Amino acid sequence: MNAPTVVVLAAGQGTRMRSATPKVLHEICGRPMGLWPVVAALQAGAGKVVVVDSPARPLADVLLAERGMLAEGECRPASAGVELVVQPVSNGTGGAVIAAADAIDRAAPVVVLSGDVPLVSAGAIAELAAAHAESGAAATMASTLLDDPSGYGRVVRDADGAVARVVETKKAGDATAEELEIREVNTGIYAFAGEALLRVLPRLSADNAQGELYLPQVLDLLRADGEAVRVHAVDDPNLVLGVNDRVALATVRAIAQRAILERHMLAGVTILDPAATYVDVDVRIGQDARIEPGTSLRGATEVGEGAVVGPHTTLTDTFVGPAATVGPHTTAIDSQIGERATVRVAWLDRAVVGADASVGPFAYLRPDAVVSEGAKVGTFVEVKNSTIGPGAKVPHLSYIGDADVGERANLGAGTITANYDGHEKHRTTIGKRVRGGVDTALVAPVTVGDDAYTAAGSVITEDVPPGALGVARARQQNREGYAERRESALHSEKQ
Repeated sequence: MNAPTVVVLAAGQGTRMRSATPKVLHEICGRPMGLWPVVAALQAGAGKVVVVDSPARPLADVLLAERGMLAEGECRPASAGVELVVQPVSNGTGGAVIAAADAIDRAAPVVVLSGDVPLVSAGAIAELAAAHAESGAAATMASTLLDDPSGYGRVVRDADGAVARVVETKKAGDATAEELEIREVNTGIYAFAGEALLRVLPRLSADNAQGELYLPQVLDLLRADGEAVRVHAVDDPNLVLGVNDRVALATVRAIAQRAILERHMLAGVTILDPAATYVDVDVRIGQDARIEPGTSLRGATEVGEGAVVGPHTTLTDTFVGPAATVGPHTTAIDSQIGERATVRVAWLDRAVVGADASVGPFAYLRPDAVVSEGAKVGTFVEVKNSTIGPGAKVPHLSYIGDADVGERANLGAGTITANYDGHEKHRTTIGKRVRGGVDTALVAPVTVGDDAYTAAGSVITEDVPPGALGVARARQQNREGYAERRESALHSEKQ
């Protein structure tokens, strides 16, 4: 069987979403809705995926941004490609396929998916394509049974049980009361013989309540030509649930989330409370990792083997290496957390945490923060665009920005790098084994040499040589009898 051309219809207006964001760009577990069927089609072995976009082209930037993901790895064979076409006029699903006609291979099977039916799996697509090929039919429609079929086209069967027609139900008058009682619905997913589809598309008619070109009419036209039309039943209705409003979006997101969590659990990940855990679709988690309640793993986060994440932890686009621990109330974005690391009650934004390192509780690692192997970033510490060297410690109540902290340095509470002069950012360099006193301000650009010390309460504005003690504070003066004189003065003022 030739690899199918998969057409993804993603040009719908989505007015019921009541959103300035196009429906296909609403996120489901870290991936735009319209991209879900694209990825599934590539994983199913599509020869080519044709995405039908609206004139505003909301998916164009998404497809460009995700080009690397779509072109490599698990998503697709190297020969597959994704092509974007525009449906110039919003004239229905039939009009959308007509817009894609020039990109359809006449000699190959064609699978049509909907951009607002995001949970269709690669397996379901492959099964439909295989059933279509085996039947030899000109068209195969995927149907399923729904307890609440509202909004779906109904599959009307004849006395012999064969499919007679599909009745749309988008507007009053499209279907009769009896037809609206039917629970078998058209999922909007089809397989066609390429030649047969292209032959009848020009004959679609907009003679219906909505004045649109309905793709299911292709089935009627093929039957009229004496062609065979088959139905492929999808047993799991969740795979073909459509999204028309935010209620349905929440339902689909919950189903997708549960499937993601189950995939990880079956791969050897412990998730203590799936109902209180949020993991995006592109997250990777290693065997024996432990995800505790209230945790969110966002974007392309990677959690390594043996990691412990949470509770109440969020990581986005984060790498968590083997045996790392990411712990309560923590968020990380575009970051790396290494073996046996512990991150508690922290927010990590494109940061890196090395093996055996400790972060938190209540720490904030901003973009390009690197906490090296065995290092510690403690309570109420913020780190930005800085490297905390191996075994170094910033235990609490500190801000480290645009700095390089050397191996086994230990910075006291209240350490601040003053990295901004009002116009530009400057770096601070802190050497190996430096011992910083509490309440030290380092005014960049400044360097503290290896094995140096800073005295508590110092404002360091000049370089401290290796092994030296940097003291930069006013001398203390004690004024004897001050309290008594002050009280006397206040008493005199009242009189």
